Amino acid sequence: MEKALISLKDIGKKYLIGSEVIHALRSVTLDIHKGEFVALMGPSGSGKSTLMNILGCLDTPTKGQYILNGTDVSRMSDNQLAEVRNKEIGFVFQTFNLLPRSTALDNVALPLVYAGVHKTQREARATEVLEHVGLGERVKHKPNELSGGQRQRVAVARALINDPSIILADEPTGNLDTKTSVEIMGLIEEIHRRGNTIVLVTHEEDIAQHAHRIIRVRDGEVENDYANENIRSVSAVIES
Repeated sequence: MEKALISLKDIGKKYLIGSEVIHALRSVTLDIHKGEFVALMGPSGSGKSTLMNILGCLDTPTKGQYILNGTDVSRMSDNQLAEVRNKEIGFVFQTFNLLPRSTALDNVALPLVYAGVHKTQREARATEVLEHVGLGERVKHKPNELSGGQRQRVAVARALINDPSIILADEPTGNLDTKTSVEIMGLIEEIHRRGNTIVLVTHEEDIAQHAHRIIRVRDGEVENDYANENIRSVSAVIES
């Protein structure tokens, strides 16, 4: 079998608050392979957000091992993790996280600035990706000149700019109306069909049903991990 893109082995995370030890994650073991579309779910306090932060190299575990694309990132320094994030992970956040005074083009090109890519090359690449997400006519617009759906498309384009190993989408439709949510999920589905690995973090059942695999977390452990036999595609939603 092909080596997993993401491999978590006995991952745990605890915090010391005063004299109390809080176990956000107790023991999580799972593999995610290249090309999968996974939804990560869990109620408040389940450890879902902590697990997302570890998957995104925004935090490190207290125990266990995390292998991302062949590299052990479990005990890396903050600077090392930042380098891994920029190279391996594309983030899509609920609140878009766009620079308000920068154009769509500059927002999308930002990861390439950190990667040391020349301005001409990064603008060409950013333009190409914005065209791919349907915003070729909006490259010079700033976030306040765009709708919520368009801003999320800019965020998706930024996530794709470095051709990352994984797209980590945290509640990507949380701030959008129903129609726009359908459009964004259609875009995410298209990105998956092109071969990208997607990890979608959501508390919404109907959004999770777009994924091909659903992982449910509760009390710091994986409660359920199963293939989704009733995949809800955007084309099916539109037809209905």
